[in-house]
Amino acid sequence: MLLRAIRIIFTALYRRLDRSISPNLPLMWRLILFPIKLIPCKTPLSVSFRKALEDLGPIFVKIGQILSTRKDLFDLETLNELEKLQDKVAPFDTNLAMEIIKKELGASLEETFTSFNRTPLASASVAQIYEAKLLSGNEKNKDVVLKVIRPNIGETIKKDIRLMKWLAKILRSLIPDSKRLHLETVIEDYERTLLNELDLRIELDNTKSLREKWGNSGKLYVPEVYEDLSSERLMIMERIGGLPVNSIASFKANNVDLRKLAHLGVEIFFTQVFEHNFFHADMHPGNVFVDITNPERPTYIALDCAVVGSLSEEDRLYLAKNIYSFFHRDYLEIARLHHESGWIPKETDIDEFSRVIRNVVDPYFNKPIGEISLSDVLINLFNLAKAYNVEIQPQLILLQKNLLNIEGMGRQIYPELNLWETAAPFIENWVKERIGIASIAKRLKKKFPIWMETLPELPEQVARSISEIKNIQNQQMEQTRQLKKLTKIMEKREKDKSLILLALATLASSSFFYWIYINL
Repeated sequence: MLLRAIRIIFTALYRRLDRSISPNLPLMWRLILFPIKLIPCKTPLSVSFRKALEDLGPIFVKIGQILSTRKDLFDLETLNELEKLQDKVAPFDTNLAMEIIKKELGASLEETFTSFNRTPLASASVAQIYEAKLLSGNEKNKDVVLKVIRPNIGETIKKDIRLMKWLAKILRSLIPDSKRLHLETVIEDYERTLLNELDLRIELDNTKSLREKWGNSGKLYVPEVYEDLSSERLMIMERIGGLPVNSIASFKANNVDLRKLAHLGVEIFFTQVFEHNFFHADMHPGNVFVDITNPERPTYIALDCAVVGSLSEEDRLYLAKNIYSFFHRDYLEIARLHHESGWIPKETDIDEFSRVIRNVVDPYFNKPIGEISLSDVLINLFNLAKAYNVEIQPQLILLQKNLLNIEGMGRQIYPELNLWETAAPFIENWVKERIGIASIAKRLKKKFPIWMETLPELPEQVARSISEIKNIQNQQMEQTRQLKKLTKIMEKREKDKSLILLALATLASSSFFYWIYINL
């Protein structure tokens, strides 16, 4: 662990990332870094940053993938470099990849494919992608892609996770406020997510499920997977066309309706979260393509379904009510929901909390996404959370990460996109379906056959409950009698103890006066 920490520090210094550190450092740190600053570096800082993330492995590459969508946090040069982390990570040896493919297939490449391109189509943090054409069956000469897990990547991930847990413990001991963030729980969730990515059977099942849910919707297309040719370290799926979601210049050149494309992305996101309760949780530009065959009706294509998420009915309803209240600027309801769910301490003044939320959120309301700095919003909300001891909910981490990606892509596609306007009708309908009269009637109708089936047993259950209540009451009465009896015994013992002490005191005083009498 210590060696890994040293490597991180060495990599940062080797790539001269110290150039990004503020000059207003304490004198001690400036003296420590001074010798490093004497070493010249002609490589642009943006390139050095991207290469440092690549050097440090998959966890850091994943962080870079998320940051690559944030135009409000980085300049264009840095964003262009970070975008290379989506599918341009340094590849590993194709000969190693071919050995893995042969082993997983249990057959040679010639027995499975009519052609195989040895040059990787893409190289990502966890896996590498190759092109091929199928040999047998009705799918002969069908264009497919092969996803192969990087060799020995599991050990690297586990080492990084151990280091992150160690750093989280240190942070918790040094900064008590960090306990609210549940960093260790978040890291454990992230660990499960990353390790799941190493088992392509999980991704295959997720891909099949997502494909079934969207079918021929004409909104989101999910490629077909070949289950009989896939395994833990190898997945074979249909080769798709389309352009990466950040190909804005190509979209404009082909007269793609960018407003419709941006609105469709928001619709797909909310449908996945609230209706399907099965959302793609790694929607960075490397995993999202667009079919522009019909420029007026573009279609999204989802790749890499290794990370998916879902929420409990309670969390979904809570989240929807909050968003619904935001749309209507009902900040008192938002404060009440936080209080009701236990996200803020019981003693919190709800009226005051609602006023603070209004001050933080209202300035951003009803603005185009291009005019909103999400970093400012997050900083203000973080300060609010700190002031009111708001608990960060670990079960929403994947959703928060996905929202960050969606916001970044929406900003790239159509900066004038108004999230409130796009999502408000969807959320309002969903909430009404869950808490409206029609929803209650629907649930009653669904439960009615179950109630009718259990109705004949109801008298017996009521009688049994009454009997159990009487037994409990009798037990409580007996316990009360025993307690009174015990109390009397203790009181008697206390009296006896007092008499003994009084007798001893009398004896001692008598002895004392007797000794004085004799000696006089």
